[in-house]
Amino acid sequence: MSIQPMKPEMKELDIEVTIERVLNGELQAFVHIVEAFQQQIFMYCWRLLNQRQDAEDAVQEIMVKAYQKLETYKPETSFSAWLYKMAYHHCLNMLRRKRYFQNIAPKLRADKEHTASAEQEAQKYIISEPMEHALRRLSPDERNLLILRIFEEKSFAEIGQILDKTKETVKKRYSRLIQKLKKWMHNREEEPRWNFNEMTWKKS
Repeated sequence: MSIQPMKPEMKELDIEVTIERVLNGELQAFVHIVEAFQQQIFMYCWRLLNQRQDAEDAVQEIMVKAYQKLETYKPETSFSAWLYKMAYHHCLNMLRRKRYFQNIAPKLRADKEHTASAEQEAQKYIISEPMEHALRRLSPDERNLLILRIFEEKSFAEIGQILDKTKETVKKRYSRLIQKLKKWMHNREEEPRWNFNEMTWKKS
């Protein structure tokens, strides 16, 4: 599967109109949703699965599933949160099937075989060895929370919609997670390159 460059983000109103068109029989309109979301969903899956090919397969399957289940989408939840929730559960099932839990760690360095656009995107997320070591110790749920907050730059409210949790619950879990990472990294000899204060001052 060829992952296309990221398209300009669709406004929520445009998404709702496009969904309505698809549900009314204009099936080809769904391509606009695919174009708007496939790159960011691909990067999200790549970080969770740690394998480019698996991520490419996943995003294709997720888009098919989204199309098939589109009539179950409720406008009171943002479409982005609805899609990310579907992507997370799909990736979690892949991890369970392949028994990755013991070995996966976010592979955030670009591979020489990646396309230029994917390489440029991945290079933004190069992390220090201490952080990579710490990430290996996180549970899939903890890793997902970190990815959604740091890399996907989701608000606590958006993450709450994805995880079916309240905003306050997500904030508390994230705070505990950051404290855990700080403790792990500060116990190692290397000095972490990530600024944890910046990690906690993103949009709420």
